[in-house]
Amino acid sequence: MGDSPFSPTTSTAATDKTLDELVHVFAERAPRYDRSGNIATENLHDLHDAGFLALALPKEVGGGDISLRTVTQIISRLAQGDPSTALILAMQYLQSGAFAHSPQWSDDVKQELFESIRQEGALINALRVEPELGTPARGGLPATTVSRNGSTWRISGRKIFSTGSTALQWGVVWAKTDDAEPKVGPVLVPLDLRGVRIEKSWHQLGMRATGSHTIIFDDVEIPERYLGLLAPSPAKETGPVAIASWHAVVIAGLYNGIAIAARDWLVTFLHSRIPSNLGASLATLPRFQVLLGEIDALLLSNEALIDHAITLAEQGTESDTRAGLAKQVVTENAITAVSKAVAAIGNPGLSQDNPLERHYRNVLCGRVHTPQGDSAFLTAGREALKI
Repeated sequence: MGDSPFSPTTSTAATDKTLDELVHVFAERAPRYDRSGNIATENLHDLHDAGFLALALPKEVGGGDISLRTVTQIISRLAQGDPSTALILAMQYLQSGAFAHSPQWSDDVKQELFESIRQEGALINALRVEPELGTPARGGLPATTVSRNGSTWRISGRKIFSTGSTALQWGVVWAKTDDAEPKVGPVLVPLDLRGVRIEKSWHQLGMRATGSHTIIFDDVEIPERYLGLLAPSPAKETGPVAIASWHAVVIAGLYNGIAIAARDWLVTFLHSRIPSNLGASLATLPRFQVLLGEIDALLLSNEALIDHAITLAEQGTESDTRAGLAKQVVTENAITAVSKAVAAIGNPGLSQDNPLERHYRNVLCGRVHTPQGDSAFLTAGREALKI
C-alpha cells in the first residue's frame, strides 16, 4: 500500500480510505483466525506495508509521533474489522512510543529498535504478567530474575498473557535483579535469543487471535545495554506518552470499536430479516427501533467520554485515575450494548454463521485489561476521600 498513510503530504481522505480498506479485509479474515486461534500475520504484514507499525516512533527516525487521539482513532477503527489485530497494534504503539521517550535506554538501543520496526516491521510488547504474581499493576515483585555471572547477564522466568507472542521480535520484560535489595524494572529481550520459547497456553473465549501465550526465558543471555532496570528510574514517565492513562483510553476505544461493529451488523440484520408472518423487515418493529436507540445512547456516551479523556490528555490535565474510570465505563457500556443485541434476536445472535457471537465473546474481554473494575473504583474512591 506504499508509504505511511500519515505522511505530511497525505490527505485525511486518503488516510480514511486506507483504514476503511484494512477494516474490510480484516473483517473478512476475522472468522478464520478466531476459529484457528492463530495470529493474523497477514493483517500485520498489511499494516507494515501501509506504514502503520512505525507511527508512534519520533518523526526524526521515520515515525509519525502520533497523538493519543490518532492512536485511539486507528485502534477503534481497526477493532471493527479484527480486534485481536487491533490489540497487537495498540501494544505496538504504546510500547514503542513509551520506549522512545524513556530515559532508561541508550540512543544506540533506541536506534536499533526503531530501525527494526521501520525496516522489518518488528513488533514489540511489554511482558509483565506472571502465573504467581498476576499483573504487577496490583503490586508485588516479579519472579522473573536477572542475574550476573562475571561479565554475563542472564534472565529466567515466564510471562503469561503475552499478547502477540509468536509475532513479536522484542519483549520489554518486567524483572528484578537477584540482589539482596533487588532493582526492579524493564529488560529488553530480542525474542529470537537462545533460551526463549513459547508455550501455547492461550485458550480463551474471546480475543482468540491475539496469541497471548506464555513466553519462557530459560537462562537467556542478555547484553548489558538491554538492562533498563539498571538505569536510574524517573518517578514518572517523561515525554508525551504517559503509558498508564494512554493504555486505559486506547483500550476503551478498542472495545467501543467492537460494539460499533456489533451495532452495524445488527442494523443490517434487522433490515434484511423479513419473517413471513410479518411481511416486513424486523427494522419496522418499534421494539427493535427502541433497542437501537438504547444501543446508540450507550455508544454516544462512550464517544463523549473517550473524547473528553483525550481532550484532558491534550491539555495535560488527564490523570491515571480518570482514565481508568473512563476505561471502566466505556467497556461496560460496550458489553451492555452487544449483550442487548444478542438477547434481542435469539439464535442468530449466538450462531457462528454470524459475527455477532464473535463480537460478544470479544467484547467481554474488555474487563480483564488493566485497570480492572475494582482497581479503577478503589483508586478513584481513595482519591476522592484523600486517603
